[in-house]
Amino acid sequence: MRWRPHHPVHLILGLCVWSIWFVVLYGGLSVACQLTPPEPQQGPFNWLNALFWLSTLVVVGLLLWAARVLWRAAPRAEQPLGRHIGVTSAGLYLVSAFSTLAVAMPVLFLPPCI
Repeated sequence: MRWRPHHPVHLILGLCVWSIWFVVLYGGLSVACQLTPPEPQQGPFNWLNALFWLSTLVVVGLLLWAARVLWRAAPRAEQPLGRHIGVTSAGLYLVSAFSTLAVAMPVLFLPPCI
């Protein structure tokens, strides 16, 4: 299937990606802290926080890529509704990327299993 930038699914897809990432991040954190918690004296610099920060950067990168693609495709839409969907979806992908970074900030500063 070809990825269509003016499809209405993009209006919710970015926020769905963010919400799934949120559940996986904090659900995974709970499971990892129960099974193999890192040493508390390591502080925020441990394997678990590194893994979560890496996954955060991957998700943010994908969301920013989608926002850029939709922003650039919006002027090429044949109908005004397609342009509106493209621009609005690009904005929602940007909001999702910002929200992902905002929620992940404690990973940089706090030990994971306190």
